[in-house]
Amino acid sequence: MKSRSLIFNIVRVTFLLLVTVFVLGPLAIALLGGFKTNGELQNNPLGLPFVWHLEYYGSILQSHSFWRYMGNSLFVSTATVTLTLVVAAAAAYVFAQLRFFGVRMLETYLLAGLVFPFATAILPLFIKVRDLGLLDSYWGLILPQTAFGLSLAIMLFKTFFEQLPPELFEAAYVEGCGYLRFFWQFTLPLSTPILATVGVFAFVQSWNNFLLPLVVVDSRSLYTWPLGMMQFRGQYLVEWNRTLAFVTLTILPAIVFFFAAQKYIVAGLTGGAVKG
Repeated sequence: MKSRSLIFNIVRVTFLLLVTVFVLGPLAIALLGGFKTNGELQNNPLGLPFVWHLEYYGSILQSHSFWRYMGNSLFVSTATVTLTLVVAAAAAYVFAQLRFFGVRMLETYLLAGLVFPFATAILPLFIKVRDLGLLDSYWGLILPQTAFGLSLAIMLFKTFFEQLPPELFEAAYVEGCGYLRFFWQFTLPLSTPILATVGVFAFVQSWNNFLLPLVVVDSRSLYTWPLGMMQFRGQYLVEWNRTLAFVTLTILPAIVFFFAAQKYIVAGLTGGAVKG
C-alpha cells in the first residue's frame, strides 16, 4: 500500500508540474521576450536574454496610447462585470425561488447558450449593433459581452442560490420580508463567493476579447488593449519584442484580479456560503 501511495504521489506531482509548465511557460516566454531584440528572439526564443533591454518596457509605459488602451479596457470590463452580476443574479434568483410555466424551457435555452460559439454570431451581431446605432461606442462592446456571458453566469448563480437553506426565506417571510427585499438584504450578502467567481469570469472574458472590438470599434481613441497590440504590426515587419512586452504589461491586471478573488472563486465553485 505504501509503494502504491508513493507511485500515485509521484505521478500526481509529475502531472501537476507538467500542467504548471504548460500554463506558465508561455507567460515566461512573453515576459522574457520583452527584454530581447527581434534578432535574439529568432535565435534564442526560449532562453534568457544575453543583454537585458529595458527600453522596450520603458517606451510602452511612457506611451500615452498604452494607458488609453488600458483605461478603455478597464472601463469596458468593469461595466460588463457590473451589468452581468446585476442581471444574472436577479434572473437566477427568480429561477431558484419561483416556479412558473416555461421555466424548464428557459433553462434549456440558457444551457444551449453555453455551447453557442461567439464567432458564429459576429455577423448578425454587427448588423444588430449597427441598427441600434451603437457602432464605435463603449455600449457596442459592453452589451454584447454581457449578453453572451449571461448563460454561464445565470447557471452558476442558480446553482448557488438553490443551496441556500429555505429556512432563511421562511423565517424572513414570517417577519414580513418579500422576495425583492430578501434578495438584496439576505441573498446577495451571502453570495460573495459566487459573485467573485462570476465577476472574474466576466472580467477576464471581456478583458481578452479581440474579435468584437475589431468589428465594432473604428476610432483609435476607443481601442482596447487587444487592438492596441496591433500597432506593433506593420506591413513588412512585426516588432515581436514590443508586442510581447505590451502583452505582458496588459495581462497583469487580469492576473492580479484573479489572485485577489481566488479564495472566493474556489468557494463559489465548490459549495454554498451556508449550510442548512
